[in-house]
Amino acid sequence: MNTNNSDKQNSHLDLTDPDVKEIFSLYKNHEEVPYISPKRNLKEWLDLVSISSESLVPKRNMMRFKEDILPGHLILLWRIQFGTFTTSSGYPKYFEYDYGINAEQALKEVIEKGYANQLSAMDSLPYLNAAQLKAVLKQFGLKGYSKLNKEGLMELAQAELTEDQISPCFTIRGYKITQAGTEILANYPEVVDRHPKKKY
Repeated sequence: MNTNNSDKQNSHLDLTDPDVKEIFSLYKNHEEVPYISPKRNLKEWLDLVSISSESLVPKRNMMRFKEDILPGHLILLWRIQFGTFTTSSGYPKYFEYDYGINAEQALKEVIEKGYANQLSAMDSLPYLNAAQLKAVLKQFGLKGYSKLNKEGLMELAQAELTEDQISPCFTIRGYKITQAGTEILANYPEVVDRHPKKKY
């Protein structure tokens, strides 16, 4: 059984389960078995694979780079660099089914490695709409904002309030790629080049 690096993404799996064993057998020639979500219906997925309605994660996507990250980590960084990825963003199915990674875990890993940062509440103000910004300002009794546009509302909040004050007012936070993250993307351009593109 191919258990290489199984502790990194698949420690939750019961390796004695027949369906799990079959999945590991399918990936016996991969460098490691892709992430299998606890929510995945294993029997259903195996049936779909048997009739070619589902496909296996490509071998190349399960080959770790020297930095101990997979191609899926790079796709996540590529997604973050657009400046629209936040704590409320969903994770497309392709992270699990095409790139074989647990995207939530991968996000923590790229942050730990210094490839991305979670923004502060103040730096996450752009992710709020005008009504939400006004609601924040109202909580602190600020005046003169009723006719301000979104940019003006953010400037007022930044001028009059502190990080500690606004942090409890909303939960959404943005993410930002770091210089190290930009550099590692540049080191492996072929990963992003192969990925289907759309605007974010």
